[in-house]
Amino acid sequence: MKCPHCGNELEEGHLICEKCGEEIRMVPDFEPEIENSITETLSTLVALQEGEDRQKTPREDEESGKEKPGEAENVVEDDRKIWVAASLIVILAVALIAYGAYAYHIRTVDYQIGKAREYAADENYSAAISCLEAAYEKYPDVAQLLFLEADYYYLQQDHVSAVSALSRIIERGDFPYEDLEEAYNKIITIYANDGMYEEINDLLRNCMEPDIVNLFQSYLALEPEFSYVEGSYAEVIPLKLSSNTAGTIYYTMDGSKPTRDSLIYTAPIFLESGEYTISAFFVNDYGIESEVVSKTYVINLSVPNPPEVSLYSGEYEEPMMISVEGLEGCKTYYTTDESEPTADSVPYTGPIPMPLGTTLFKFVNISEDGISSEITTRTYTLTLRDAIAPSRAVNDLIAKLVEIGYLEDTAGHSKRQSGVFSYRFSSVLRIGESDDYYTINEHYDDGTGILSRTDKVFLINVHTGEAAQLGYGPDGEFVANIL
Repeated sequence: MKCPHCGNELEEGHLICEKCGEEIRMVPDFEPEIENSITETLSTLVALQEGEDRQKTPREDEESGKEKPGEAENVVEDDRKIWVAASLIVILAVALIAYGAYAYHIRTVDYQIGKAREYAADENYSAAISCLEAAYEKYPDVAQLLFLEADYYYLQQDHVSAVSALSRIIERGDFPYEDLEEAYNKIITIYANDGMYEEINDLLRNCMEPDIVNLFQSYLALEPEFSYVEGSYAEVIPLKLSSNTAGTIYYTMDGSKPTRDSLIYTAPIFLESGEYTISAFFVNDYGIESEVVSKTYVINLSVPNPPEVSLYSGEYEEPMMISVEGLEGCKTYYTTDESEPTADSVPYTGPIPMPLGTTLFKFVNISEDGISSEITTRTYTLTLRDAIAPSRAVNDLIAKLVEIGYLEDTAGHSKRQSGVFSYRFSSVLRIGESDDYYTINEHYDDGTGILSRTDKVFLINVHTGEAAQLGYGPDGEFVANIL
């Protein structure tokens, strides 16, 4: 048989043209139930007729015999014609009803899906898809037709057409949520298997269902979120950047466009006094980049005054104490290794003995808001005339401690504890009017190799070598307790 629409030769039993998709309208073979119904009807009619002929009485025959010749035959013939016509009408009615029932049956969704499955079972996916397309024209609200169509396209490795069929479910917008979720799930699975992560990102960004977006958000690369709205602030702000899923945030602080070579966000960005334009974008674990987002912040803070140090830079021949005048609302920090002082540097808690030799001090005030002042620098050179060397002072102290029984030997062993004591030169300190001493700190090693400083500070007179222990007088002044 040929298709009446395009002339394509059809395989036996096909109701849909594989070439053009036209539905073939033909008188179908009746199903067994319908054929049996017609046969029973005809049998009944014949039986009734035979029974009628047998039921004629002799009297009827006599009466009929009285009629004129030929009249009886005409009457019987007329009755038979009426009976035959009525029978034909009944047969036709039954046939039309049966045909209508069958025609309706072959156009139902279940029938078309069943035929499509039969074709698919024989791997005739083109015929199966044509069946489903014809059914979808009549039943556009049945999502199962498109799901099956997508499956058959996928089995043919036609992923583009499979996605197109599923997209029709999404684009209609009136299918139940369960159908939408399944359509998104199938499309994302196809894209993921093909490594098409950009397409997944675009698909989800256009999705109007928040629950579906959350379900697949690991594939989505949204712009980073900023913890502060842009604007002016009168305090230091710890700006936090966050993303919708796992990945990396890259950023710049000068308004320039960030790239994958820019700074990587790992911790809050502290914005101090000044103007900043933070630009950032996010890259998820699938390598998908978000759009760049930029925000500008103006931080207006009062910068504290720099520290005021009591001693000017210079060369000194006598030990001096270095004092810093405190500033309300600030803490002072300093370094002596030429590095820039920060809140992690040594805090200033009181006058500092001037170190022996040349030392560069750097001081800074840091406010409660974390604002740093300008740095104050001082360079001191302390030279003591006729003074013994600091290394000799340490050796003299150890010898004295052994002499008085504080230590067992010069290696630092003691009867009091099982560990080892050691001693290190610290600074030069003037006690009283004119006595200058080296300060030597005591450390203890309990056997683990880790030194811990004890609370004892020993003294060695820089000129005489006399040993003492640092103490405090009744007014809190330094005193030397001779050993």
